[in-house]
Amino acid sequence: MASNHVTGWLLALPLTLVLLAFLVLPILMIVVVSFWTATEFSIVPAFSFENYEFLLGSDVTWRVLLNTVKYAAVTWAITLVLGFTVAYFLAFHVRSQTWQTTLFLLCTIPFWTSNIIRMISWIPFLGREGIANSALLSWGVVDQPLDWLLFSDFSVILAFVHLYTLFMVVPIFNTMMRIDRSLLEAANDAGASGFQTLWNVVLPLTRPGIMIGTIFVVTLVMGDFITVRFMSGSQSANVGRLIQNDIGLLQYPSASATSVMLLVVTLMVIGVLLRLVNIRKEL
Repeated sequence: MASNHVTGWLLALPLTLVLLAFLVLPILMIVVVSFWTATEFSIVPAFSFENYEFLLGSDVTWRVLLNTVKYAAVTWAITLVLGFTVAYFLAFHVRSQTWQTTLFLLCTIPFWTSNIIRMISWIPFLGREGIANSALLSWGVVDQPLDWLLFSDFSVILAFVHLYTLFMVVPIFNTMMRIDRSLLEAANDAGASGFQTLWNVVLPLTRPGIMIGTIFVVTLVMGDFITVRFMSGSQSANVGRLIQNDIGLLQYPSASATSVMLLVVTLMVIGVLLRLVNIRKEL
């Protein structure tokens, strides 16, 4: 028993060292630097709460944080509806495994290109002279081009949904495929309607996949600053933009403090989600 115990620790040691070197240590360094101060020309490694006092006392910080949470919440709601619908169709309405695989691969085709290319491709589509406005004008739906289609919260959320819906589809689909089909037959035999079966059988058993997808989508959206920058035309901001701006100004202590704040908020959200569903137990 002692030999097996030692062997287990030795097998886990390489991965533990990798995690310590490339995950834990960088985070600790960011936390340490967040308590330093900076001038226009140098970084002063002296312990100070100046960065956090400035962040927490600034109205801009709270507005940007609220904007970040808004983007994450709206994107999560839309991707949940789309992801659940697509996964439900693939899992329960497509009977052939070949067609399931084929349709699932079709969903992944956009991910064969980089995020930036897929995001920028919306700009000529949504612009004043773009395809969307041209089609609406030719159909007589509008009298003049719609300015809010591009460089607005609408375009930012649209890009987020396009980029991250698959991260909701995959875990939900994986969980649905593991549901025992005899449970659906039993619900049908008991006289449950399609909606009742969906609400009382499928949805509860799909909660682990929903939570995993939620964690993926929320964390990705909260840390994404490129999409906000390009799709809002630099007219909107999230916490990631604040970090990017500080780094561009070589204000690394301030950027580190903002990063720590974002990390804490993200961990709080994940902590709440994990309390709703015990993912390890459910899976």
